[in-house]
Amino acid sequence: MLSGFVFPLVFVPLLSGCSKPMDAQTEYVLGTICTVNLFDRGTTEIYHEIFSRLREIDDRMSANKADTDLDRINKNAGIAAVKVHPDVVSVVSEALHFADISDGAFDPSVGPLVNLWGIGTDGAHIPESQEIAKTLPLINWRDVVVDPKAETVYLKRPGMRLDLGAIAKGYAADEVARIVRDHGIPRAIIDLGGNVLAYGSKKDGSPWRIGIQDPLGNRGSYIGIVQVINKTLVTSGVYERFFIKDGKRYHHILSTKDGYPVQNGLDSVTIIGDRSIDADGLSTTVFALGYERGKELVESLLSVEAIFVFNDKTIKATSGVEKNFKLENSAYTLVE
Repeated sequence: MLSGFVFPLVFVPLLSGCSKPMDAQTEYVLGTICTVNLFDRGTTEIYHEIFSRLREIDDRMSANKADTDLDRINKNAGIAAVKVHPDVVSVVSEALHFADISDGAFDPSVGPLVNLWGIGTDGAHIPESQEIAKTLPLINWRDVVVDPKAETVYLKRPGMRLDLGAIAKGYAADEVARIVRDHGIPRAIIDLGGNVLAYGSKKDGSPWRIGIQDPLGNRGSYIGIVQVINKTLVTSGVYERFFIKDGKRYHHILSTKDGYPVQNGLDSVTIIGDRSIDADGLSTTVFALGYERGKELVESLLSVEAIFVFNDKTIKATSGVEKNFKLENSAYTLVE
């Protein structure tokens, strides 16, 4: 359950190892290409602090590395509560919040199902229906127990497995923004593999222009542009990780109800908000809920907007973002 791709429409030179101010730095971390651009205020030291923090988060929350906090939680499923870093307590707690408000459409205990399908790996395949039926009972966010005071996480049943891929990058982006703010840097573009946080405004005070990925196009092709100041954008869709079998696309956003990729007429959902962890969690949540329930949830929240892209190439947007969104792709139609 990883969030989709949104890209900043700004020039990002890839510089590193300079003692003078640097425009941007790019590294592979959190399982993706991450670029942070501090423009004329970036230094080697600040970039080092930022990417060290990202590696810390990855080393605690990765579901694919040995001996991370998440790995220890999963290995102790049904056995014992595991003492973890406060980062992990915070992110698991946030993930359970989104599970609660979505009635489990978003569920951080989806790990066994993610592993069963293997989408995004060399072992991606369509599981047998019996395998899915056997796996589904292991997915229940109510069986994830967090003790904030003791800083422990416990999975009640053997075989359960947490996967924080749908929310950890949002937390990481917010942490980068905190470092940027602590250093008094006025503007930055933080792009963690498509989780974009546009910090502040452009140098002249104008909004950033952020392109929304065309879910059916090549990487970097976009359907339109959103203008934002000090906002984060995260997209979940059918294109980020998938495989095709007998002409049918099987994407990585899996239904916790039936165990198969979600099919509800949506190709992508972009969430625009103030906190990246919220936008990250909500992008998957709203996609899984579908348009009607997803829009209802978005409209119940403060400072959150959404852009819905349907598989018939129509687009709908919540009222708060319509004036800042410009359709650029003639293959799509913006409808009310």
